[in-house]
Order: sequence, then C-alpha cells, then structure tokens
Amino acid sequence: MTTATTAAKTDPFDHPALFYRDEHEYLAGTLPFITEGLAAGAPVAVAVPTANLALLREELGRDAEHVRMLDMTEVGRNPGRIIPGVLRAFADAHPGRHVRIIGEPIWAHRSETEYPACAQHEALINHAFTGHTATILCPYDVAALDPLVVADAARTHPVLVDRTGRRDSDQYAPDAVVADYNRPLATPPNAVTFTATATDLARLRRWASATAGALGLSEGRAGDLLLAVTELATNSIEHAGSSATVMLGVDGSDLVCQVHDTGHITDPLVGRRPEAAGQRRGRGLLMVNHLADLVRLHTTPRGTSIEARFVLT
Repeated sequence: MTTATTAAKTDPFDHPALFYRDEHEYLAGTLPFITEGLAAGAPVAVAVPTANLALLREELGRDAEHVRMLDMTEVGRNPGRIIPGVLRAFADAHPGRHVRIIGEPIWAHRSETEYPACAQHEALINHAFTGHTATILCPYDVAALDPLVVADAARTHPVLVDRTGRRDSDQYAPDAVVADYNRPLATPPNAVTFTATATDLARLRRWASATAGALGLSEGRAGDLLLAVTELATNSIEHAGSSATVMLGVDGSDLVCQVHDTGHITDPLVGRRPEAAGQRRGRGLLMVNHLADLVRLHTTPRGTSIEARFVLT
C-alpha cells in the first residue's frame, strides 16, 4: 500500500471510482449510493452525462425530487470548473454535513484535447476535498473508455469499486497524474499574436475583439472571450512580472486563446477554489474556468502557458 493511499484512508473524504460495463452494473453501483444517502438524510447530488442522468432519474422516480440532478456535459464541459462550480458549490451549501455526490466527468466522447484536463481534475479532487466530510463516487464505463483512462482512474482514486466489490487502489498517485498531464500546448493553427504590457490592455481588447470576429466567434461569446483575454493577460503582467503574449487561432471547431508569460504556477488548485466571501483579487483563472469551454495549463520554472477554448457556433 502506498503512502498516499494510507493517508487517504485516514481522511474523512472518500473518493471511489466505480467501474461499470453496462446499465445493470451502473445502477447497481449508483442507486444504493443515492438511496442510502437519502435514507440517512444526507444531501445528495448527481452530475453525470445526459443518458445516465435520464436513466437515474427514471429509476429514482419521485426520489429524484430530493436529489440535485445536473447534466455533466453542460456543467462540466470544462473540467476546470467542476470543482468550484459543481462539487464544492454543493458541499459548501451544506456546511457541517456529510454530502454524497456522483460525479462522472469522463465519458467515451471526450476528445483527446479535453482528456488531460479531465485526468488532472480527477487527481485534484483529492486535494480540493482533503479534510471534508464528503463522498464523491466517480463512475467509469470500462467497456467504452480507452484502457489508459481506466488505468489513470486507478491512479486518481484511492478506492476502486466494481462488480467484485470494493478495494484499495495500489496504483494511487494523484500528484503523478497532475505532473504527467502538465504537457506543452500546441500552437493554434495560423495563430496571430499580440504582446501586451500594462499600458496595452485597451489595445489588446480591441485587437482580440476584431480578431475573434474575423475568426468566426459569435457576438454572444465575444464578451466571454474578451473577459478571459483581459484576465489572463492581466495575471501575466501582475503576477509573472512580464509581458503577456496572446495568441488567437482556430483549431477545428474551437477558437483557441493562448497566453504565455515567464512566470511559474506552483499551486495546483489555482483557478479551482470557489471565490471566498469578499474576495477581490486572485479570481482571474477561476473566472476564465467559468467562461471557457475548455481550459488547459502548462507551467514550468521557465514559463507558463494557459489555453482557453471557445466553441465556434
């Protein structure tokens, strides 16, 4: 048993992965988790993909009225917003109580671009909930998912559950997963670049607005992009002590915004903690996580790159 698994067993937070192969195994692993929680008077939330949400709603019947039901393909489209906007939001709404949450952030149609952020999210849950009286059950469709995804689940969850029962994971190593997926970001195809200092932010916004429009971003999403560009560039200038190099390009159906600087982010939960009451600073990446359809980050002592993607519609 690893040291990390030993530490996890002494923490009140419980984070099992549920491996299932079909609807029967899915319901066998999730329904008792929900109904036992309701019977005990525990707050229960379910955030799973659309089809599984409908399945659970049908099986629960009237009990579904007592469960917070969320479509993960919407609330968790960007994995970076799941901890602050879904998991901690629900747990923090019930202080002093043991909450039960089913969270399924990884499904078969997640893209290769999205997956590194998904894996890091699952690893970082363990840090975000250390000391919290909560249980977060994460289902994995092992019949549909790549074997690498299943293997990573054993590294991000201290406990594994399947049709044979519950066991400790001897592969548990969440920090290694965060490090493994801290990978360089590919430059957006045909990207255009603007380098901004503190005196250039107004010009940067005008440039970003015109460029995004030319690349096909809708007016409805243009405001979100401008906020994201402003927050990321400002963070680079203020915290990294350097200029911000902003790149905009199109990759498939996404408008890609990348911001590069010479700083190094050492806090793995940056942008994933809920906003504290009265907090006025340090909200930039949290805001970007709530605005963008996907956020990825690569950071080393030599510099940091943050990528925010917005689906073109």
